Amino acid sequence: MAEIAGNMNNAPDMSRRRFLTITATSAVGAGIAGTVAVALVESLEPTAAETAAASTTFNLAPVEPGMQVTIPWQKKPVIIVNRTPEMLASLTEAEKKGILKDPHCTVPQQPPYCKNMYRARKPEWLVMVRICNHLCCIPHYRPKKASVTAWWLGGFHCPCHGSMYDLSGRVIKGSPAPHNMTIPEYHYSPDGKAVTITKMYPKAHLC
Repeated sequence: MAEIAGNMNNAPDMSRRRFLTITATSAVGAGIAGTVAVALVESLEPTAAETAAASTTFNLAPVEPGMQVTIPWQKKPVIIVNRTPEMLASLTEAEKKGILKDPHCTVPQQPPYCKNMYRARKPEWLVMVRICNHLCCIPHYRPKKASVTAWWLGGFHCPCHGSMYDLSGRVIKGSPAPHNMTIPEYHYSPDGKAVTITKMYPKAHLC
């Protein structure tokens, strides 16, 4: 499992957070994230620069099942997880146990095409802004069962104030966070090997 640390007008500026420094825990992860050409973007005309800064394209090919990466996008971390069948099964289990505040995603924290159990265009791929919507902390990725509590099915845990989410970013009952984590607008390349994150869903909010 590798982890690589990577707008709405009111979105918080996360540029000073350490998590935006890309790191890699494996040689495979080190080659995944692309380099942001800041100098090139700054040299463009305003309209072109804004367009270049607004979207980020990421190559999914090296991300194997069970692997996750976090990349920077508009000064925010976006996590991309290639979920295994076991991880997807935990989403159904969370619903059956009744532990979720908003299991059916009634609060518009995601585009309409992601209003499903997976909160995704494709079940296996989670593309989500990695920010807890309680106080904008960065939740830890904890996919292993019982790694947070005895009943833990896998998901995201915010150690700052204790908010918990499942592996779709759906908030768990008892968490101070009021809503599910935010899913940005995104689309896949025609061959399905890359994802482009384009903008925040206008009705969603971070915290």
